[in-house]
Amino acid sequence: MLTDLPNVLTLSRIATIPLLVLLVAVGAPWGAFGAALVFTLAGITDYFDGHFARERQQLSDFGRMLDPIADKLLIAATLMALVGFGHLPGWGIYPAIVIMLREILVSGLREYLAEIRIGLPVTKLAKWKTGVQMTALGLLLLGHPGAKFMGLGFLPMDALGATMLWTAALLTMITGWDYLTAGLRHAVTPPPVTPPPAG
Repeated sequence: MLTDLPNVLTLSRIATIPLLVLLVAVGAPWGAFGAALVFTLAGITDYFDGHFARERQQLSDFGRMLDPIADKLLIAATLMALVGFGHLPGWGIYPAIVIMLREILVSGLREYLAEIRIGLPVTKLAKWKTGVQMTALGLLLLGHPGAKFMGLGFLPMDALGATMLWTAALLTMITGWDYLTAGLRHAVTPPPVTPPPAG
C-alpha cells in the first residue's frame, strides 16, 4: 500500500516540506527560486497521485485519508514560512489567516461527517480556489529576489502573488461557507431511524 505510486507521490509532498522551509529561511535569491521550484513540483504531484490512482486502479482508504492531509500540511507550512520570514507584502497576513481558518474548519467538518458516514464532496469552485491559491503561494515564494535570479526582475511577482492570495481568500470564504452550511444541514437533521426487525 505504501509503495503504490500514488501514495509514494503523496508522501513525497510531505517530505518536501522541511526542504521548502529551509530554502525560504536562507533568504537568498537562489533560495527563493529553489523554494518556488520545490513547491511547484510538490503541487504537480497533487495532480499525478490522483491521476495514477485512477489509471492503475490503486484507490485506497489510506490514499484518500493521506492526500488531503498532505495538501493541508504543504499549504500551512508554506503560509507560516512566508509569514515567519516576512515574505508576505502589505496586509498579506489577513488572507493567510482566512485560508488557515478555512482549512481547519473543513477538516473538522469532514471528521464529523465521516463519523456519521457522510462524504463532503469537493466542489468545482473549491478546485478553482485550490488552483488560485497554489499559484499565489508559488509566486510569493519566488518573489522579486527569485524572479531577479531568473532574469525576470521586471515582473511584479510580489504584487501578483498578493493579489491572487486575496482572490484565493475570497474564494476560500465562499467555499468554506458552502461546506459549513452542508455540514450544519447534516448536523441538525436527525439520523434516520432503523425499524426493529420483524418478529
